[in-house]
Amino acid sequence: MRIGLLTDGGYPYASGESRLWCDRLVRGLAQHEFDLFALSRTAEQEAQGWVQLPPQVSRVRTAPLWTADEDTLGLHAPRGLLARLLTGGGARTYGRRERRRFVTHFTALATSVCVTGATGGERDLGREGGDRDAAAGGPDPRIADAQFTEGLYGLAELACEHGGLPAALRSETALRILEAACGAPGTGRTVQTATVPDLLAFAAELDRALRPLSLDWYDEESLGAVDLCHAASGGAAALPGLLAKRFFGVPLLVTEHAVQLRAHYLAATGTPVSAPVRALLANFHGRLATEVYRQAALITPGNTHARRWQERCGAEPAKLRTVHPGMESGRFAALGESEDDGGPDTLVWVGRIEPAKDLIGLLHAFAEVRRAEPDARLRIIGAPAQGPEGATYLAHCRALADQLFPDEAVDAHAIGDSPVSFEDIGGAEIPDLAQAYAAGGVVVLSSVVEGFPISLVEAMFCGRATVSTDVGAVVEVIGGTGLVVPPRNPRALADACLALLRDPERRARLGAAARARALELFTVEQNLAAFRGIYLELISQAPVRRPSVADDDGGPRPFATPPEAHVLGLWPEPDDEPEPRPAGRTPSWAGQGVGAGARGAGDGDV
Repeated sequence: MRIGLLTDGGYPYASGESRLWCDRLVRGLAQHEFDLFALSRTAEQEAQGWVQLPPQVSRVRTAPLWTADEDTLGLHAPRGLLARLLTGGGARTYGRRERRRFVTHFTALATSVCVTGATGGERDLGREGGDRDAAAGGPDPRIADAQFTEGLYGLAELACEHGGLPAALRSETALRILEAACGAPGTGRTVQTATVPDLLAFAAELDRALRPLSLDWYDEESLGAVDLCHAASGGAAALPGLLAKRFFGVPLLVTEHAVQLRAHYLAATGTPVSAPVRALLANFHGRLATEVYRQAALITPGNTHARRWQERCGAEPAKLRTVHPGMESGRFAALGESEDDGGPDTLVWVGRIEPAKDLIGLLHAFAEVRRAEPDARLRIIGAPAQGPEGATYLAHCRALADQLFPDEAVDAHAIGDSPVSFEDIGGAEIPDLAQAYAAGGVVVLSSVVEGFPISLVEAMFCGRATVSTDVGAVVEVIGGTGLVVPPRNPRALADACLALLRDPERRARLGAAARARALELFTVEQNLAAFRGIYLELISQAPVRRPSVADDDGGPRPFATPPEAHVLGLWPEPDDEPEPRPAGRTPSWAGQGVGAGARGAGDGDV
């Protein structure tokens, strides 16, 4: 079958989220044909290029979400010098009828975004530390959801027919509509305080969020030609899938290893935007998440923690099916099967150095461990997160380690040796990731925020006993094969580390159990098997009978009709002149003749 894989800031780019998972999925399901529809987030990501694509990828369509309007590729905008002279620039202008349509649909969208009661909206921001005085009551959420749906798809149809949506979203008309919606009855107090600069900032963010509506991907040769849309995340990546279902009836599968709405919450807390803009964006992303989950045929969270968020955002439990992300276990096999305990007195932390990992708390916990076990050592292995914040945090951790653990020396003439070391993977002592986990007998995870703990699964593949904080999907992953303590509790973390350092037999038992659990639940093979079955399950609900196809001799073409069409009572008779419609789609493989193979790489647009 032909799969439309939808990504946002990930595959096929060399850097980004979920790129490894997507690459393993595409390579592992070689019997299917994949069309990639990728959104890029930054110019740096574009400059780093793509990973090498396998032959089953027949077409790649990309669109940047970070460029100015006139530079954005793939939009419905005038092309050529004459068209630009007639329209006055790169953006297409609307006539009177199109302006009325835009006002109607954007008013519905803005009204639904400004009212209180959106899932994950202003009230939820209040519980997360935002405005706790949001107005009570408000319109029925179902009415607001219907308004959002009407506005979203109305704008999408307008963009597909006439283009020009980015310019309209930044126009004075859009600003006046937002101003009126923010001041209408039923809006929260935070939204009501929005100023003109706030509305301008929100309009700019809304333009970027809705940019997928203006792409030229929605025709019979692009998303209309696939049998199934698979969004690698929610949010912007799922928008093309929503329109493919709306226009062509293509079923939508949504996979989220980290819920986009939760990621928006975490990102919004560190942004310089004002409270009204944060509230409006939270309302918009909450409404969008609700619509994505409502339209998806199936939703596959990567863990139970993500599943709880999806249910809170309105996903039906019957549509949810947890599929753990698959990880390569082969590179850890030698260490996992060996009897090397890594040293009975060494703790190891492996990961990306950033504030969410709470290395400050780990250093304070190790100070307690050191007082009880003077020979204990702590090895922190990893690189700082990209950007100045990561480097600043690493410097802070080094300074704290120097303060807590001054260099120890035998006498005044010897060179001191700190019990805490900061190391990178790739050096002489730690040439690869497996050697990082082999450097100690106990692996520690001290995070205060975590989604799916990849480093914890890697430690389990290595057969290492672990001490982790109870955040994200840690408890689900560890499943009783390691020790779990509350986050931001150095004393509890120190006690758990001491318990394992002092009991080698317990360490060995927990390590063996952890490796067995990881091999059962978190391998690439189980992930591919799950999606292989899900693809077949979803596509089995889509085939319909196609009119008879004749071969060159005038007779019926062998295998032109899927075998399911011969089951009595399930397939309606085709009309004399069938018209394409969502309920009457036929998968691409259903109409292929004998010997028809998948198209090779290079067919289509790249």
